[in-house]
Amino acid sequence: MAKARSLPLLVVDGYNAIYASDAYLSLLNEPGKGLGPAASRLTTDPFDRAREALLADVASFAAGSFEALIVYDGARNLSTERADRTIGGVRVVFSRSGQSADSVIEQMVTEARDAGRPVTLVTSDNTIRATVAGVPVSLMSSALLAREVDAIEDERESDERLSGKGRMALEDRLSPESRAALDAIIGRVKPSGSPRPHRS
Repeated sequence: MAKARSLPLLVVDGYNAIYASDAYLSLLNEPGKGLGPAASRLTTDPFDRAREALLADVASFAAGSFEALIVYDGARNLSTERADRTIGGVRVVFSRSGQSADSVIEQMVTEARDAGRPVTLVTSDNTIRATVAGVPVSLMSSALLAREVDAIEDERESDERLSGKGRMALEDRLSPESRAALDAIIGRVKPSGSPRPHRS
């Protein structure tokens, strides 16, 4: 816990981030899609999949660089009983009855700023931005977060493709005869194709 507290704080305005990205918006209004029959009956909240996708993306973006917090407006949830939770190192907070997500964000950012802790706030809400801006608070638009997440995903996929090719490149370039000779040298089989004798 002390390690996380030493990291800068990343505060994400949850629904603002969801509405700023076509990828998240495409997940709205389809409760239960992609889940098994039993699970799909348990969720009727059209934001469930979008919130899970944002959670995964924020965890990826923040990994090792930030202590991350996503704040949602509790009034937008079908369930009024949303418990705060931490998943994948990201804390998820829902505002309580009579409280806006904006006021929760303002409180969290102000507390961190007063403690001298660097904070990055992700929102495109100009009212919140104007309220909490100032050293040591950095501002990032929700659209920029979506682009950064896409860039991280593209880089990860590129790394996977390159590492996959790297593992296979040598064998792919060898003729069958050369590959058989290499197998013999490293002890997989004899050039004739018969197995190496077992040594006890």
